[in-house]
Amino acid sequence: MKEYDFTLKFKLEDSPAGPDDLIERLYAGGCDDALIGVGNKEYIRLNFSREASSAYEAISSAINDVKRVVPGVTLVVRDCSDQQDKY
Repeated sequence: MKEYDFTLKFKLEDSPAGPDDLIERLYAGGCDDALIGVGNKEYIRLNFSREASSAYEAISSAINDVKRVVPGVTLVVRDCSDQQDKY
């Protein structure tokens, strides 16, 4: 397996969860291979270093993990420009 580095940015729906709770839920829900930024309360950015057999598998599994843990999020930015293996 190869490690893929990429960034995902999601728009959050109104959520009663605070940033610390959100980060803990994401880490527990499979996003422990990401640095998570919650500086703006309407958005969340995750910088992943994920092992997978392809860039597609790495990115799609990360998107699915986030959407499972934080229902109602909308993907607004996907940056995988450093990847040689096209998504």
